[in-house]
Amino acid sequence: MKNEFEIIKTIDENGQEVELKLIDIVSVNDVDYALLVPADTDIDNEDECEIVLMRLKQDNSDYIFETIEDDDEFELVSQAIIEDEAQ
Repeated sequence: MKNEFEIIKTIDENGQEVELKLIDIVSVNDVDYALLVPADTDIDNEDECEIVLMRLKQDNSDYIFETIEDDDEFELVSQAIIEDEAQ
């Protein structure tokens, strides 16, 4: 059975619209982060794939996906995800 994921449309660093699959939402230090992969990635058949990590902010009933610019924040969230996967 194939997994069904929500598709998120966002703008990349080059100003181009890209589609990403929302894989999971994790919370680190009371902040939510989205784990995404490019929409054309077949997660069920790939050993390794590009993971996009974005901060989530809620604006009324909508979520806003923000790029993580701070290297320390990115490393903290990445490490938390790796530790959670190891358990």
